[in-house]
Amino acid sequence: MAEITFFTNPMSRGQVARWALHEAGADYEAVIVDWNDKPAAFLAANPMGKVPAIIHHAPGGDRVVTEAAAICAYLAEIRPRAGLLPDEDEKADYYRWLFFAAGPVEQAVTSRALKFEPAPEQQMMAGFGSYDRTMATLEHHLAANRFVCGDRFTMADVYVGSHVDWGLHFGTFPKRDAFVAYAERCRARDAYQAAKAIDNTLIEEMSK
Repeated sequence: MAEITFFTNPMSRGQVARWALHEAGADYEAVIVDWNDKPAAFLAANPMGKVPAIIHHAPGGDRVVTEAAAICAYLAEIRPRAGLLPDEDEKADYYRWLFFAAGPVEQAVTSRALKFEPAPEQQMMAGFGSYDRTMATLEHHLAANRFVCGDRFTMADVYVGSHVDWGLHFGTFPKRDAFVAYAERCRARDAYQAAKAIDNTLIEEMSK
């Protein structure tokens, strides 16, 4: 049995987790989830029925992790030799931007896609404030840094980079120079290319 069972669908946020698995050099077995026939083992692990989800078959027993950001962080922790964890000076940026992407960025992009834009008087209630403020804040950081924590790639870049990459591809992110340059640096990663090749092949096969 592989160390990790990975429940995914190539047309989902599972692409984020697959990239993270490859960056971490994890031994995993992928289980493709059919939206109309979800495996019992998957629903037992995540009753919400959302992918991605992983089961880490640890020596002390199975550990279930859901939510793409949590999966990224967990994989960095259990595979420290991959060098994806932040050092002491990088921790502030690592956690800040990992959770910024999981919170304000995710909310801002989703709200705009659903055609909900908080009015000025509603922005205080919305965790992301506004789409424009969220994009400007992330752009400012990426314009000044090669990666989330500065010059070195960490697991935070898998999650933040996935949002930027996905957003530029589907038009939910503005094509600003800082975003485009950052996405290109992420796409140059061997692990990104290996993971993407698998998912692209699966998508092609499923489309036949």
